[in-house]
Amino acid sequence: MTQSIHDFDALSTGGVPVKLDQYRGRVLLIVNTASKCGFTPQFEGLEQLWKDYADRGLTVLGFPCNQFGGQDPGANTEIASFCQLNYGVSFPMMARIDVNGSDAHPLYRWLESEAPGILGTKSIKWNFTKFLVNRDGVVLGRYAPTDTPKSLRADIEKALA
Repeated sequence: MTQSIHDFDALSTGGVPVKLDQYRGRVLLIVNTASKCGFTPQFEGLEQLWKDYADRGLTVLGFPCNQFGGQDPGANTEIASFCQLNYGVSFPMMARIDVNGSDAHPLYRWLESEAPGILGTKSIKWNFTKFLVNRDGVVLGRYAPTDTPKSLRADIEKALA
C-alpha cells in the first residue's frame, strides 16, 4: 500500500518519467490545471509562490486535466508552451492526466483518499483543486479551485517552517 507521495511516478510534458521521490524533503503544492478555465489566471499566483518559496523548499507541480468542460484539449507540448508564454510558468508541469474516473492517475486516486473534499467527497470537482503535501510526503490539506494561491501562503509557510 502506498504510504506517501514519494511512491508515485508521473510523466513530464515531454513524456519523460518523473519519480516523485526526487521531491523528498520538499513541500509540494499539487494542482490540476487547465489552459482555458476561468481559474487559469491562477497560474500567475502559482508561479509567484514558486518564485517566492522554491529556495525554502516548495515545489509547485502542475497536472493539466481536460476532464472539466474540455478546458485543456491541447497536446502536452502546447499546454507547456501556453503556460510559459502567457503566465511565465517555470515550475514543473506534468503530462495531462485524468483526475477522476476509471482512468484517473494513481497519484490523484491517492490524493483524493488522503484529503477528501467537502462532505467527504473524494472526486475532484473542477480545475485548480490544490493539495499541499509536507516534506515527508503526507497530505496536509486540500483546497478548492476558488482558493487563490495567495490565500495558501500561511499554510505553505507553516509547512516550510
